[in-house]
Amino acid sequence: MSNFEQFHIDFYQSGYTIDGQEASYNSYGSNENDGGSRKSQTGQQPPDDAFAPSAMLLPSQSYTGQILHPVYSPDAHSHLIYADGFDDEPPLLEELGINFEHIWQKTLTVLNPVKPADGSIMNETDLTGPLVFCLALGGTLLLAGKVHFGYVYGMSAVGCLAMHALLNLMSIPGVSHGCVASVLGYCLLPMVILSSSAVVFSLQGTLGSLLALFIIGWCSLSASKIFTSALAMEGQQLLIAYPCALLYGLFALLTVF
Repeated sequence: MSNFEQFHIDFYQSGYTIDGQEASYNSYGSNENDGGSRKSQTGQQPPDDAFAPSAMLLPSQSYTGQILHPVYSPDAHSHLIYADGFDDEPPLLEELGINFEHIWQKTLTVLNPVKPADGSIMNETDLTGPLVFCLALGGTLLLAGKVHFGYVYGMSAVGCLAMHALLNLMSIPGVSHGCVASVLGYCLLPMVILSSSAVVFSLQGTLGSLLALFIIGWCSLSASKIFTSALAMEGQQLLIAYPCALLYGLFALLTVF
């Protein structure tokens, strides 16, 4: 009996290390001597680290808060702070590259060929206005009984590629595809006016031809003015206006005939 009691005391104090002889006790012996071991261990509590290895023991940390009211910890809170929340985030339209003020300024520049163009604004790759004007041109042609959406998109793509190659050969700094598409698309606005007038009356006559020539000159003059201002090509406006007139002449042929 004393040997088994000594085994229990040694077990609690040795940290999971027992002898081979003590591990060979069977369950029957432990059941018989269970009553005596309980009496001997009455009033004796095992140490706190009896069932945990010394390597797994963590340093004690004092916690003074309550369960439902935890104590504020600035170190723990610093990892959860977001970067200024949603107040400093830019608007969604600005992230998408849509600026209505610049769109309005470009539209006014196209409608007034005499007004000098702002090269910093016109050099942006804004395709919101060009897409709207292309859809407006196709829609007005559809109202006139002409389904030419494919021709409008096809000629726009070919014209942008040709003008991009030509402007890169003529200008020293060069130009991007988006800038060329933006300028040519915005200058398509007078052609929308021509296609809208085709809904009211027929353009296959002298008046229609004169109106078409006026619109072609208007579009080409606005596009050449913007290109010379954005690319610093002073004195070359007429050279740029000629290929622009050829491109807008194709749109005029779609509108008149």
